Parts: sequence; structure tokens; C-alpha cells
Amino acid sequence: MINIKKLLICQLCLLFSITAIAQEFISIWQNSMPNSKGLDLKDSIANERIYQVGTPGVYVFETSQAENKGAAVLIIPGGGYARLAYQVSGWQLAKWFNTIGMTAFVLNHRLPQSPDVITSYEAPLADSQRAMRYIRANAGKYGINTNKIGVMGCSAGGHLSATLSTFNEDWGLGNDNLDTLAFCPNFSILVSPVISLGEYAHKGSRENLLGKDAQQELIDQFSCHKRVNASTPPAFMVHADNDKSVSPMNSVLYYSALKENGIAGSTIHIFPEGGHNIALRNNPGSTQYWPSLAEAWLYEINILE
Repeated sequence: MINIKKLLICQLCLLFSITAIAQEFISIWQNSMPNSKGLDLKDSIANERIYQVGTPGVYVFETSQAENKGAAVLIIPGGGYARLAYQVSGWQLAKWFNTIGMTAFVLNHRLPQSPDVITSYEAPLADSQRAMRYIRANAGKYGINTNKIGVMGCSAGGHLSATLSTFNEDWGLGNDNLDTLAFCPNFSILVSPVISLGEYAHKGSRENLLGKDAQQELIDQFSCHKRVNASTPPAFMVHADNDKSVSPMNSVLYYSALKENGIAGSTIHIFPEGGHNIALRNNPGSTQYWPSLAEAWLYEINILE
């Protein structure tokens, strides 16, 4: 009986060890994190949400070597720029990408209203740019093609993903060799994204990112449909017509801007149901098919082969 218990304990330890390796955390800054007051903050986590980020970085989810298709995605969780829903719009999605042969990195970025941040709206983008550079710098380690690295975000994470895709401002400099690498993704997948911080803005996201008294110039700067140009990567967009939190007009504006700038390969899916709760599974009606459509799209634009 004692031997059986010992065997079970050993098996559990092995399982936990494998799980820990599959969710390796990499800090993206060393001693040169920009836009920081130098405060020593700790991560604050409750109810599968992160409310304060002390150490920006990425959780690495590697696919198997046998199934690795050489593509990767940086996943940016939603949460209105006030928190990060790292499970439902982060880790769960990462595991799904692994099943289709992609390596996934879930971003733990600083929140704009963190007490350590100097300029609120620069911190999330700086961490995103640095994370993309980390992935490209370590592409060989993970078996990734540097031209097949995208970004995915839900809600406010969709806004940060679109910002990463459209901004030329470089706030992610770390004073090292990574600074020479490109931070713009090769594709984006946006689920219920915040795009406009003007007419169709999600008020909470705008105020958390820009402050309550943001000037119109700053609002326009962070309205991503106004930043699209010929270099913006193609996007796959999902939204629900009955989304009461983030109007589907956000996705419509971004898709229209992509079309106006001749970005080939972009697509938009506005489903009747789903509200602001479109997840990987358990979606109502036709909304349940969005993951299959996203996978097919990745093949269409030659990210997966």
C-alpha cells in the first residue's frame, strides 16, 4: 500500500513538473525597462485576473516538435486596461493554438494606471513591442519562422494588438540587441476589439489608457482605424452584433480602413449572438464556428501550410 502511494506521489510530481515547463515565464526586461519609476511591485492576482503587473513578460506555450508548423502568436488578454483576464483570453487560447501547430506566448503587460508607470498610454505598447522582439530574437530556439509571427487580442487586448499593428512610435527600446528587430506582427486576430477611442469607444478602456481628460489629439492617435497604412498586417476580426460593451462598429471601422489601404487577406465576421463574451468554446449559434474559421484563414494567408 505504501509503495502504491509513493508511486502516485511520484506520478503527480512528474505531472506538475511537465505542466510547469509547458508554462514557462520569461521576463522581457532586464535592467532597462522604459517608462518606469523603479518601484518594486508584485503581481496581484485574484479570480483568474491580474490586477497589477510587477514583472512584464510572456508565458510560453510550446507545441510539440512533431506538429510545429513554424508559426507563432503573441496573445494579449483583455480586461479594459484595468486587469488581464489571463485564463479565458490568454492561456486557454494558447493551448488551442498549440493544437494547430503554433507556439503561443501570453503577454503579461504593465497596466497603464500602475503606480510605477510614468506615462500611462506608453507602458502597454512598450511591453508588447518588446515581447514581439523577444519572440523574433528567439525564433530559432522555438522553431519559428520570423515572418510568421502574429498577435491576437480580445476586447482591450484587441485594441493593444491593433496598436501594435499600426503604430510606428517605438516605445519598446531596451538598449540592447533586441532594439534592432521589428516589432510589427505579420497578422492579427481580433476578437470583440476596442478600436476607436472616440465615437464608439469603450469608456473604461479609454479612461484607463489615456486618462479621464484626454485631449482629442491623443484620442485620435489611439483610434487604430485612423493609423492603418499600407504596412499594416492583415486581420481576422470577430464580433457579435449584440455586443453591448464594445460596439461591433469598432471592427467595421478597422476592416474598412484595411480595405481602403489595400491590405489583402483581411476578413470580418459579425455574428448575431455572443455579446461581449465570445470565448474559445460554448458560444451561441453560429458564433461557435469562429475558431475553425480562424484556423482556415491562417492557411489562406499562408501562415500555416
